[in-house]
Amino acid sequence: MEREINWEEVSDGRFYGMRDMVKAGCNGCQGCSDCCRGMGTSIVLDPLDVFRLTAGLDCSFDDLIKEEQVELNLAEGLVLPNLKMAGEEEQCSFLDEKGRCRVHALRPGMCRIFPLGRFYENRSFRYFIQVHECRKEPKTKVKVQKWIDTPDAKRNEAFITDWHYFLKDLSVKMEQQGEGFQKTVSMFLLKTFYQQPYERERDFYDQFYERLHEAQKLGETIGK
Repeated sequence: MEREINWEEVSDGRFYGMRDMVKAGCNGCQGCSDCCRGMGTSIVLDPLDVFRLTAGLDCSFDDLIKEEQVELNLAEGLVLPNLKMAGEEEQCSFLDEKGRCRVHALRPGMCRIFPLGRFYENRSFRYFIQVHECRKEPKTKVKVQKWIDTPDAKRNEAFITDWHYFLKDLSVKMEQQGEGFQKTVSMFLLKTFYQQPYERERDFYDQFYERLHEAQKLGETIGK
């Protein structure tokens, strides 16, 4: 979901595309796990994040909740899952005793792009570097696409855009609805996009858009 920020204060003043070089490389974060601690409820998971985790760990979404690796919280009027911070140091539940990520190959999209952020505008988005967020030095230049480490980059960006604006549009519509109705819609979203298992042998994006088209029909009825 969106954060209210002053873009000029948090960035280097530039936007980046997949083919651009950005100063984000940090030698594999050796000896550092600051970005995996104290993040509160900010690492919100999208359906692809949960698909990766459940397929890679051979578990269900409910298992992730039960094992207290993921939790549910309210984000802009919708109940959505996020990585759970645990313990006195409030560290990610997937961090091991050496401060290394136990699910690095399966890590969520927000973890993949850090310290990059997404600037949403005109039904699309661009990347920017959050210059104050990562304290690991020195940093080296790396191509954005390599840094994000996500196959099918164009389809992934289309998915991210469509999911973001679907939630944004839905959230705006629900502002005029009662609390009970908001809860009903949130439960529908959780069941449709997270709890209902995705077929692992089928393309994720095909399955996502099948569900999105059904959910958009619900969105069109809100406020009528």
